[in-house]
Amino acid sequence: MICQACGKKTATTHIKTVVNGKLTEYHLCEDCAREKGYGSWFSHWDLDFGNMLSGLLGSTRTEDVKRCEKCGASFSEIAESGKVGCPECYKTFRAQLLPVIQRIHGTAQHKGKIPGGSALRVTEQNNKIVPVQSALEEKRKALQKAIEAQEFEQAAVLRDEIKELENNG
Repeated sequence: MICQACGKKTATTHIKTVVNGKLTEYHLCEDCAREKGYGSWFSHWDLDFGNMLSGLLGSTRTEDVKRCEKCGASFSEIAESGKVGCPECYKTFRAQLLPVIQRIHGTAQHKGKIPGGSALRVTEQNNKIVPVQSALEEKRKALQKAIEAQEFEQAAVLRDEIKELENNG
């Protein structure tokens, strides 16, 4: 689409206005849009996700650079690009990434689509990542064991507790 103001360049800015219920559309090139005051509000800030994450991660300069064994990325490269190289990088740079992830998401614990649901949660014990079961998962396993052991009264109690946990979320 050609710019409606100059008729020369390709229109990159599309403006829609509604005045007294009437819709008007303008298709302008970048230069004409800037002249009319429709330039990008954020263009001078150089905002993108990579720059934002890079700013949050900060830059670390050390002479003894730690690198991921799988992809070879260093933490400073991750900070510059704003992209983690591979899944192994999360393990290699856990100490540096954890505070950043916590700042961005408000928590460092992944909860899945439904908070408190059956999502996998992990904790660190003796420098090993160990899955942590939710109360609901533990009750379901206990219910299965009670059924297998034919302890039906205990199974009924567990069933009711599971229903209550599912309803209260």
